[in-house]
Amino acid sequence: MKTFFSTLTMSLLAVTLLSAQVMEKQAKKYAKTITDEDLTRHLTLLASDSLEGRETGKKGQKIAAEYIKNHFESLGLKAPVDGSYFQKFNLYQTYRGEAEMVVNDKTIKNLDQMVYWANTPVENQEIEIVFVNKATEEDLEGVEAEGKFLAFQAEGQFTPTLKTIEELGAKGALVFAEDSSRMNMVLRYGRYYATHGSLSREKPSKEGLASVVVYNELAEEFFGKPLSELKIGDRASAKLFAEINTEIMETENVLGYLEGTEKPEELIILTAHYDHVGVQDGKVYNGADDDASGTTAVLEIAEAFVKAKKAGHGPKRSVLFMPVTGEEKGLLGSAHYAENPVFPLENTVTNLNIDMIGRVDSAHMDNREFVYLIGSNRISTELHEISEAMNENYTKLELDYTYNAEDHPDRIYYRSDHWNFAKNGVPIIFYFNGTHPDYHQHTDTVDKIEFDVLKKRTDLVFYTAWEIANRENRLTIDEVEEETTE
Repeated sequence: MKTFFSTLTMSLLAVTLLSAQVMEKQAKKYAKTITDEDLTRHLTLLASDSLEGRETGKKGQKIAAEYIKNHFESLGLKAPVDGSYFQKFNLYQTYRGEAEMVVNDKTIKNLDQMVYWANTPVENQEIEIVFVNKATEEDLEGVEAEGKFLAFQAEGQFTPTLKTIEELGAKGALVFAEDSSRMNMVLRYGRYYATHGSLSREKPSKEGLASVVVYNELAEEFFGKPLSELKIGDRASAKLFAEINTEIMETENVLGYLEGTEKPEELIILTAHYDHVGVQDGKVYNGADDDASGTTAVLEIAEAFVKAKKAGHGPKRSVLFMPVTGEEKGLLGSAHYAENPVFPLENTVTNLNIDMIGRVDSAHMDNREFVYLIGSNRISTELHEISEAMNENYTKLELDYTYNAEDHPDRIYYRSDHWNFAKNGVPIIFYFNGTHPDYHQHTDTVDKIEFDVLKKRTDLVFYTAWEIANRENRLTIDEVEEETTE
């Protein structure tokens, strides 16, 4: 009897090993269908001048969407949105028009010494201003905020502080910029939004928080003394006018669906944003790396999976290939999908998101074959282990986790489309090559893409998706220990 069970165990082990070898052989075979030639063809089209920088909702983005749709259709991927490849939704484009403040008979003009940093119209209203230092929790304790403007000195990113102030019932905020350098940056953004507008999935409300950012030297104009001498509770008054105009535009995510052979209800989603920032000052911002590179990778991985299925080697789980829109305007496309999923989020096994994988940053000039991985171990340690194993078995890239540190100041984990899946408990990996001098510049062009490195990074995403799509068990979600009190 012992001999029988030993023989059976050995036989099962042999079958398992043979199955693994077959899967590895298949994975390598279909990874080879991802070629430099095809990557170059897709990327060159997506990042061409004719697409006018693919600005969300504009002509070039629509051309890119149609190109992606045609590719999915030619492969034979299913159109999962009620028979369409497009998940369409409306955006509200808001233009901040004329704005000014009058303080002690002195007029402060928008985009000169101030930036009106809100989408709320204000019609020549007298406003009462209360100084609250840096608007920390301690600074705000006991402050009567209702109906007033709270003035504070910014330190770094001040958007979360604006939200806190609004929750206290304040009507608005007067933000003293950290220094002249930071104010100049705010002015650049303000001038951009004055020309291009800002996009939102929600119609701007007339009841929202009004906020103004000014040079900190202007504190004396408002309060009669410099910022360094102000105390919590000091008061001032002014008159504010701000004009807001809103237009409605339509945009779309592009979805191509490959149904799984054994576990079709379970889903892997591959994303990359295909929009960019358009034309500025007459120059086309092609976005070759950001993110024609990621979009191209998704197109090629889709083709590899389709070829495998047509040859009888389709994945056990379903795969959704989804280039998304509106990332550059605030992760809008992925947010729309997460709130209106075509397939239930609870059935989504993982999201592999690709945003810039065609270049080499300054930290890796001595080793071009690298990729930054972000988030792989945040929700599922098993996903992280699979990713490491796929790299060890196939691509042997340097996996750099610098940006994955929870205290990294760039907060990259929250800044691309994977975040809208991660915050809903879906395990994610974000693939990234780091920033470079051409980031968000008109010089981010195809001639600077390093296609051999792009190929290897695309292969890593493919192998990881292939393994997760074909393994027996769904990824394990890490248990989060709840804090207990004695």
